[in-house]
Amino acid sequence: MSTRTDTGGNDPVIESRDQLIAAFAKGEKPKDRWRIGTEHEKFVYRRDDHRAPSYDEPGGIHALLTGLTRYDWKPVEENGHIIALSGRDGTISLEPAGQLELSGAPLDNLHETCAETGRHLEQVKYVGDRLGLGFLGLGMWPDKSREELPVMPKGRYAIMLRHMPRVGSMGLDMMLRTCTIQTNLDYASEADMAQKFRVSLALQPLATALFANSPFTDGKPNGYLSYRSHIWSDTDPARTGMLPFVFEDGFGYERYADYALDVPMYFVFRDGKYIDAAGQSFRDFLDGRLPALPGEKPTEKDWEDHLSTAFPEVRMKSFLEMRGADGGPWGRICALPALWVGLLYDQGALDAAWDLVKDWTMDERQALRDSVPRLGLDAPIGAGRKLRDIAGEALAIARSGLAARARLNSVGDNETGYLAALEEVVASGRTHAERLLERYHGEWHGDLGHVYAEESF
Repeated sequence: MSTRTDTGGNDPVIESRDQLIAAFAKGEKPKDRWRIGTEHEKFVYRRDDHRAPSYDEPGGIHALLTGLTRYDWKPVEENGHIIALSGRDGTISLEPAGQLELSGAPLDNLHETCAETGRHLEQVKYVGDRLGLGFLGLGMWPDKSREELPVMPKGRYAIMLRHMPRVGSMGLDMMLRTCTIQTNLDYASEADMAQKFRVSLALQPLATALFANSPFTDGKPNGYLSYRSHIWSDTDPARTGMLPFVFEDGFGYERYADYALDVPMYFVFRDGKYIDAAGQSFRDFLDGRLPALPGEKPTEKDWEDHLSTAFPEVRMKSFLEMRGADGGPWGRICALPALWVGLLYDQGALDAAWDLVKDWTMDERQALRDSVPRLGLDAPIGAGRKLRDIAGEALAIARSGLAARARLNSVGDNETGYLAALEEVVASGRTHAERLLERYHGEWHGDLGHVYAEESF
């Protein structure tokens, strides 16, 4: 989740709805300036007892962040606590229960993305080794209850933790017990944004299936392949979901701005502190009638903050965020941007991907989204078909898109190799979650302690 480092008091005040819409238009870039931003989270645990460390304990999360400053990461503080680090590879930040996230820098190609990921994991493993910490690549804590997990000292999280139980039964699980991989991609124009939004939203359940990696809860199988994805179904209906309006004629920046205005607020950031505005209206804020800050109008940073508190399957800021994948091992971190760059960054591939999904009805899209967390590639799409029936075709389109980009590394390889982990899933018909369940019921003999040895970075 986002980390604010300024007071919010020096950026332009928003006087009209047009300024909200303009924030999306400012994201437009010519194709030669399109970049790839990759975010990945991992669980931090103590190696001796697999416990999730608290922020302040010796060798805990604060010590981990401090240790990483040896690599020229600069501390970002909130109320005297280091809550993030900034550097050439982007930002390292904390999720609510201490999950460690790298929000990578915007990069030109997947070779750079994978190199960035490798640097980050090498760094955290070096520091972790000295603190007795390990890092687990799953989509959900396999054996930790909410009550067993610490809470990080970030003001926005305190507000969200209070608000989540008012609007859904699983919001606290989302905050405390899940990890994801995300990819952020650019668009050239409003029309380009709309096509990319539609394709990626329709195919987001495919990413959920291909990256399914959260089959355990509270130490046992939970009946799902991606329980992390299921959690979003009852987190907060006002800010999650498949956004049917994206597929309507005329969809563009204005329609998404209207959607975001209807998402209830969480907070306002002023003078280094988060002010609780949970459930209040950004429309009222725009009119100077926000109860939390009477008489004040929002700034551009306030709008940016607010956009970060909507959690649909695909989210727009000044770029598009792909949000459907579980956290996972190293190769899958590189595979997620490979999937979406291949599908969205070459026009021929983008058109082919749209042809693949354009005839789906909204009911079919929603049914696919609802069934994928439990069924994975066996989820139905339309009459008599399953997701696995189109998975290979979608990956072939992505491969063609990456080949057309012709971004080569130092030995002359293009970017298509980063799809290998996903192509193996489709070829075998078995997701990573299904492989974990096979080991749990087989060689692990029901002992989830083995997951730390086999699924850590």
